[in-house]
Amino acid sequence: MEKRFNKNKPKYRKIVLTGPESTGKTWLAKRLAMHYQTDWISEYAREYVENLKRKYNYSDLVVIAQYQVNVVKDYNGKVNRFLFLDTDLIILKIWFDVVYNDCPAWLTESIRNRNIDLYLLCDTDIMWEYDPVRENANQNREVLIKMYKQEIQDSGVPFVLIRGKENTRLANAVNAVEKWDRGDRGNIQLIF
Repeated sequence: MEKRFNKNKPKYRKIVLTGPESTGKTWLAKRLAMHYQTDWISEYAREYVENLKRKYNYSDLVVIAQYQVNVVKDYNGKVNRFLFLDTDLIILKIWFDVVYNDCPAWLTESIRNRNIDLYLLCDTDIMWEYDPVRENANQNREVLIKMYKQEIQDSGVPFVLIRGKENTRLANAVNAVEKWDRGDRGNIQLIF
């Protein structure tokens, strides 16, 4: 499916960092925002789940997804050319599918209708690190990254697979954003 681009150029471009757990999405989102002197939107799911006094459930994921839709739609912070998002609805769709084998129809529709300009798909070449809210250790990450790649391809939004450790990963992401911003549209599948 090919994404239809809005003829009216938006004020800024939305670039999403996505991928399995422990692939450096938050670290990279912060550093890209610093590099471009712009804002980024943090992952609400982490904050939400960390504050629960119980295991999350289906209804919690609905709350997280609704928040994610609204925070992006209503965002009015300091944005230059780009706004970086540390996660988006594709992560939530996969979360619903993997844990509950069910995803709300409105979420799938929201994925189709949002205006994301580019995905930076963080590869699993960084070692998985334990933390209390993570569920998918190393063995699941390879399955999950294939799911992310398929969902992104189905969305028709261009993407780049980002590899490398820390500063190399950042340099690869900046290079990908710059190349894409210069006009290299389509499903950019550059592997750094």
